Amino acid sequence: MALADHLRELRNRVVKSVLAIVVITIIAAVYHKQLEDFLLKPLPRCTAETAGQYHGKCAQVSNIGLTAGFTWMLKVSLTAGVVATVPIWLYQVWAFVAPGLHKHEKKYSIIFMAAGAPLFLAGVGCAILVLPTTVDVLISFTPNNTTPILPPEDYLDIATRMVLVFGLAFEFPLLLVMLNVVGMVTGKRLLGWWRGMVMAITVFAAFATPSADPVSMLTLAAPIWALYFIAVAIALFNDRRKARRNPDAGLSDEEASALDLSVQPVAGVETVRASSAPTASAPVPAARGEQIDDIT
Repeated sequence: MALADHLRELRNRVVKSVLAIVVITIIAAVYHKQLEDFLLKPLPRCTAETAGQYHGKCAQVSNIGLTAGFTWMLKVSLTAGVVATVPIWLYQVWAFVAPGLHKHEKKYSIIFMAAGAPLFLAGVGCAILVLPTTVDVLISFTPNNTTPILPPEDYLDIATRMVLVFGLAFEFPLLLVMLNVVGMVTGKRLLGWWRGMVMAITVFAAFATPSADPVSMLTLAAPIWALYFIAVAIALFNDRRKARRNPDAGLSDEEASALDLSVQPVAGVETVRASSAPTASAPVPAARGEQIDDIT
């Protein structure tokens, strides 16, 4: 395909993904009240019964502004559209890449796409489990004898960001396995990076979670650590499988191949006798019966 055809194909895949997200977003907008109540459930509301709970603090949820409710309704619906259409836009990614793959690579890509959606949804579920702890920790910083006024838009910004970030973070080990399958990185090299990977995942979890408590950080970091080492184990197994099928798989790209410099004897040169009736185009031998070699 020409470059223009690739761009046209990419446009078509993006349009299909966006249309799917828009359709599910419209459906989610119809049920936005139920979605908002589900996301607002971890908030400790200030009532006469709960005034002394949650570290002595609670939140007064108040809608500030005339258009604020419409704004966070759109955010909640759009987030639901992105999460619900994970299999669709992951398939569009695969459909764009698949024509350039070999037959065995297509088989692996189908497996990756099938594993991508559950991993993303697992990250979303992990974010929902962390939300109550995150809210509890953030509200605990409120000074004593005060009641925070919490606009739902601020809280839903945190909730939707955590849902998307956690979902995408759980796709990282799958990306490492894909790089190993296409031969861009070996399992041994991935294993050698484990210290840096653990530190990088920890730092990422610290920035991705809005609260500074170690519980939220570990809730995000620990599953990614486990998935990373699972990805390393899969990569090592894949490298061993390739080595059994290809004896040269373990050679380095910079290593020179062994050359056979031994000298073997050459058989004697075959000789022919000159014809007694030479043609006009053939050279005339000096004498009858003179032996000449093949090259002559």
